[in-house]
Amino acid sequence: MRPVHTALAVLVAAVWGFNFVVIEIGLGHFPPLLLSALRFLVAALPAVFLVGRPKVAWKWIAGVGIALGVAKFGLLFTGMDAGMPAGLSSLVLQVQAVFTAALAAVVLRERPGRVRVAGMAVALAGIAVAAADGGTSGPVLGFTLVVAAAACWGVSNVLTRKASPPDALNFMVWVCTVPVLPLFVLSLLLEGPERDLAALRALDWSGAGVIVYVAWVSTVFGFGAWGYLLRRYPASSVAPFSLLVPVFGMTSAALVLGERVSGLRWVAAVLLVGGVALTSLAPARPRPRTAAGPAPAEEARTSAGAGARQPG
Repeated sequence: MRPVHTALAVLVAAVWGFNFVVIEIGLGHFPPLLLSALRFLVAALPAVFLVGRPKVAWKWIAGVGIALGVAKFGLLFTGMDAGMPAGLSSLVLQVQAVFTAALAAVVLRERPGRVRVAGMAVALAGIAVAAADGGTSGPVLGFTLVVAAAACWGVSNVLTRKASPPDALNFMVWVCTVPVLPLFVLSLLLEGPERDLAALRALDWSGAGVIVYVAWVSTVFGFGAWGYLLRRYPASSVAPFSLLVPVFGMTSAALVLGERVSGLRWVAAVLLVGGVALTSLAPARPRPRTAAGPAPAEEARTSAGAGARQPG
């Protein structure tokens, strides 16, 4: 990769890592489901009028919008609101690569090789260590919700790979239109209209800055830049930079929020990042060839590394 593009990839990882700190700050201004709804509303408008018509079928946009926007981010924001630390959330969420590989084996019939299976085992060991550390620093419910968010992210990754959008930014902007109404409805039902109205009436520059960052910087800029890099370089060249996200997340949480990073958490980080690297970057074994099997180009497309798509 050219130095300028390497710098861009690192910048995107830093933006996505710092996003967890911004979310933590935002949860002091808004209920979690309302914050998630506002994120997607501001990310979709006015961008949806600028990116052109969708380039994939609506079923894929709706599926990813529900799995990623409603389920993944709804669970993540709720888990962090329940006490899951920002830095630990950025780390634990990386287990999505394991869920993606497992789901791809079932849905896409991608046969994981020995290296990928070993990576999944190492990453799961990291989750176990993170759970042990989280048991002393945060509630079990918050940890469980973030792991569930990672599973939903795995579902959205597989759906995205099935959709194969030719334009990542166009796809993500249209995906952002799907979760808005469901999240607003869920917020009204679960968080209550009084709490939502109080948060909106108390909106200040800090709260507005949070929404701008998570919507335009993390979502629109992050996905636009990441999609640009994926169009210019192989996924195997771009994907490794996503492993920097928890590094930036944990570091920024320690510097800005004063979160303590224990020795046990560093062990979890090494295991998780190493396991995710093996899981994401090791190629899947090709499916058995049949008369009705996919063309070689299709096999190569569907076996792209799970870490190539890294929503922040």
